[in-house]
Amino acid sequence: MRVIWGLILSLLMVQQAAALSCLAPNIARDYANAAASEDTYIVVKGQLFFDEAELPNRVDQRNARNGDSVDIPGWLAGQSLTADGFSRAFERDVILRVSCLGPWCGGTAKGDHLAFLKQEDQQWVMELSPCPGMTYQNPTEDQLSQVQSCFVGEACEAENP
Repeated sequence: MRVIWGLILSLLMVQQAAALSCLAPNIARDYANAAASEDTYIVVKGQLFFDEAELPNRVDQRNARNGDSVDIPGWLAGQSLTADGFSRAFERDVILRVSCLGPWCGGTAKGDHLAFLKQEDQQWVMELSPCPGMTYQNPTEDQLSQVQSCFVGEACEAENP
C-alpha cells in the first residue's frame, strides 16, 4: 500500500513540476483568431486602470482547479481601431477575466495596453490567460502597425514561433 501511495504522490509532484508551454504572443495570429471567432471583438489602445491587488496570487493557485478564472473590474481609456487607425474614443469599464491553469495565471499591470476586447452582453472583456496574447502591455510601434494592417485587409500573417 505504501508503494501505491508513494507512486501517486510522485505522479502528482511531476505533474506540478511540468512547465507550462505557450506559443510566443503574435498579434497577427490574435487578429486572425478574433476575426474567425463567432464572438464580437474590438481592438483598443489605451491606459488600463484596475486594482492590481485583486490579481490571483500565483502561489495560492497551486491548489486551485484547472480552468479557474477571476473577473476584476477595470477601466480602459484610449482609442479603438478604425479604418483610419486608432481614432475612435474609447473610455469605459472593462472586465479583466484572469484565467489560471494550476499554478499559472494570466496577469498584467496598470498602464499602456493594446487589447482585443470581447463583447459579452453590454460588457467588454479583456482576457488574460497564463499564455500571453490578446492583450499587449506597452505595445510596440510594430505591433500597432501590424494590427492596423490586418484591420484594413493588408498583409496580416502570423509568424511561426
